Amino acid sequence: MSFISRLRAASGLLFGKDIPNINAREGAPTNEMGYRPTPEDAIKYMHRLMWVDPDHRQAILDIRDMDRADGRVKRIHSRIARDTIKGGLIMQQSSPSEVLSREWDDFQRRLQLNRVTKLKSDALGLVKEGNLPMQWVLDSELNVVAGIRMPSETIIPNVSQNGRFLDVTKAYSQIDIMTGTVQANFALWQLTHERYDPDNFDDLGCYGRPFLDASRGVWRKLQMTEEDLVIRRRTRAPQRMSHVLEGASTDEIDKYRAEVEADQYEITTDFYANKKGGVTAVGGDSNLDQIADVVYLLDSFFAGTPLPKGMMGYTDGMARDILEDLKRDYYDEIDVLQDAQCFVYDCGFRLHLMLKGINPDAEEYKITTFERRTETMTQTTDRALKLKALGLPQGMVLEELGYNATIVQERKEWEAKNYDPYPGDESSNPTVKITPGNGRKDESALDITNR
Repeated sequence: MSFISRLRAASGLLFGKDIPNINAREGAPTNEMGYRPTPEDAIKYMHRLMWVDPDHRQAILDIRDMDRADGRVKRIHSRIARDTIKGGLIMQQSSPSEVLSREWDDFQRRLQLNRVTKLKSDALGLVKEGNLPMQWVLDSELNVVAGIRMPSETIIPNVSQNGRFLDVTKAYSQIDIMTGTVQANFALWQLTHERYDPDNFDDLGCYGRPFLDASRGVWRKLQMTEEDLVIRRRTRAPQRMSHVLEGASTDEIDKYRAEVEADQYEITTDFYANKKGGVTAVGGDSNLDQIADVVYLLDSFFAGTPLPKGMMGYTDGMARDILEDLKRDYYDEIDVLQDAQCFVYDCGFRLHLMLKGINPDAEEYKITTFERRTETMTQTTDRALKLKALGLPQGMVLEELGYNATIVQERKEWEAKNYDPYPGDESSNPTVKITPGNGRKDESALDITNR
């Protein structure tokens, strides 16, 4: 579709008869359907149909440049992506189903979801772009054989002014940035688009935002200030010599300067002159340790990131308790990212099940990550033991640990049948008790004893 064709289509969709009366005002001039778009709405909507969002595309390009140029940004992205896919994917079932387990294993193997590099690549795309558009590829036997992450800055959602898809058979289009032509159209089932922190979730044409979107300005100032700091140290820190030759002509000064500068890199650093004058040492800048402006920008930059500055190695002046609170906030962000990424894979698996003639709504399952929170094994086990002491079912406790309760129970029964000489003996199970307010920071303490 050419530029003129898209312009005409956008004008017709904006002012045509298919637009409902969503913005009519009493006494205001409207079209025959009673719709009167504001100039801002008209320009925004026409631009949305014709071209990719320039603000979104520029944000992605800036974030990618930051990731390449600054090791701190690269480490932030890598740390978030690594924590998001920590442990890999699992499917939790409330009741065992061999068919569902077999289909999930096949789906996971074909899409390479059992590889950390694939999961981390998708997580990095979600973190850097704020969007995860996944295209599902089918083979001749209607098997979902690939899930390809598309560049979100080239994807246009074909929605109306109220944020709904105009045609689900052409829900998304991919635009060639160089020529402006439509490369491909995708049906709603063919491309799953997950967004992180969109300005309006109900507007399906609204993109998500990268993690460091709002920190781009502070990062530029930080880079500029650090560069200025290096230049200042190179130009003002070295010690200099002031040479005074009384009564010397310009030619004599030039000759003397050439001789001195030719010998200044040798071990001998004394200077001699046959005229009245002197050589005085001029010290370097004594205020080079004053970098409060750099520290301020560094604090401002990390304040806009999900990672606390202390977790990135800047621990000066940070209390341990404050770091613990910041880590909890970071874990909550990781949980949201895990849910967003797993939702995309769940959509692909649902499509696979429907193509196989299996109703996914009739099955009780959940696609999630192995470790829901980025904690140590001791912290996770401590929380699971407390839940066990509160009387929660064993299956829920195992799911809190990240295990599939059904598989654990089957493995336990199999090992009891093949390895345990005393099957069914529960006398060795430990007793867990909780003492409120007796732990660190007034938390609960655990007491585990064997019967």
